[in-house]
This record gives sequence, structure tokens and C-alpha cells, in this order.
Amino acid sequence: MTRSSNRLGALALTTAGVLFLLYPAVRPWHDESTVDGAVASMASGAWVASHAFAMAGFVLAALGLLALRDTVRTPLSTAALVTTWIGAGLVLPYYGAEDFGLHALARRYQDGDSFDLLAAVDTLRNQPLAITTFGVGLLALALGGALAALTVWRSGTLSRPSGLAFGLGLLLFLPQFFTPAPVRVAHGALLATGCAWLALALWRAHPHPTPPPPPTVRQPARAAAR
Repeated sequence: MTRSSNRLGALALTTAGVLFLLYPAVRPWHDESTVDGAVASMASGAWVASHAFAMAGFVLAALGLLALRDTVRTPLSTAALVTTWIGAGLVLPYYGAEDFGLHALARRYQDGDSFDLLAAVDTLRNQPLAITTFGVGLLALALGGALAALTVWRSGTLSRPSGLAFGLGLLLFLPQFFTPAPVRVAHGALLATGCAWLALALWRAHPHPTPPPPPTVRQPARAAAR
């Protein structure tokens, strides 16, 4: 692991943090339990952009943890990386449905198609397999964040608060969905702070050197048989 690649991981985390902040800040906030509110939110370009920010943020945060794994080479850091990757992979399909599927439904309704928009939205959001994989993915992200925070705490070289802020941001990703818009924006700010703080710690850190291969031991030649 070179210092330049370590810094690429830090840049990925920083960018992820910005995107996690933009996600709730740009997302339209209307009463989506009403037809007018659902159309106002979901048919807008801001809806598509905000959810795309979140999806890109998950990908970049997961990639950024490569730098943590290579800075602190322990089974714990590997577990944090793999768990976060799994969580990101499980939540992305649901985010895609929210982003593109709900947007397409709202635009069709806005263009004059006659159907029960709210029922269609509910069917898409609460499809059993979709909501299950989404929930499991968010739990995996929470676990990955906790493992990353523990990795930083035990490293002895990285700033401990940076890991705590990052881990708390991922841990709260599931509960923040049940809070009002200002709290969700505040959560985006918390996660952005955690990503940037951890990125700074990794930027300043010295990557763990790759150990050299063990020397080849030459076996002594057997004495010729007499």
C-alpha cells in the first residue's frame, strides 16, 4: 500500500461525506402521504439527484475503507471493510428503486396517467424482499461502522474521535429515516463530519508496510551414497 493510494482512500471518504450531506439537503421535503406531496417530491429532478448522491456516497465510503484496512492491517479492519461492502451492496438496489422507480411513477401520474399513485408507491417501497434486503443492508452498514470505529480506537495511531464520528453516522442511518427533515439533515452533517475526520486521519497516517516474503531456506545437499 503506497502513501498515494492511501490518500486516494481519504479523498474517497471526503467526497462520500459531501454526498451524504447533499442527500438530505437537496432532497425535496413534502408530505408524501398525500398525492400532491408525493408528486411534488418524487417527480422533481432534485429527488433523482439527492438519491444519486446517497448511492455514490455508499460506494465511495466503502472504497475509502480500503485505506483504513491497509493502514491498520488487522482482522478487525478487514471485517469492517467487508461488512460495509456487503451493506452498501444490499441497500443500493432499494435506493435505485426509490430514485428511478418512484420518479418514473410520479412523472407518469403528473403527465395524466390515471392510477392510484400512493398505492403504487407503497407497493414498491414495501415489497417484502426489497424492504428486507434494505433493512439487512442498513444493519450491515451499522455493524461496519462500529467495526471501523473499533479499528480506529485500537490502532493507537489514528484519531479516536474520527472513528467514533464515522461509526455513529453509519449506526444512525437506519433510525434517521423515522425522524423529521431537520434531523435527517443534521444526520447528513454528522456523517459528513465523520467521513472528513477519518479521511484526515488516514491522509496523515503512514500506511502499514507490506511485509517482505520469507527468505528461501536452501536445503543442504545430501551426501552422496557410498
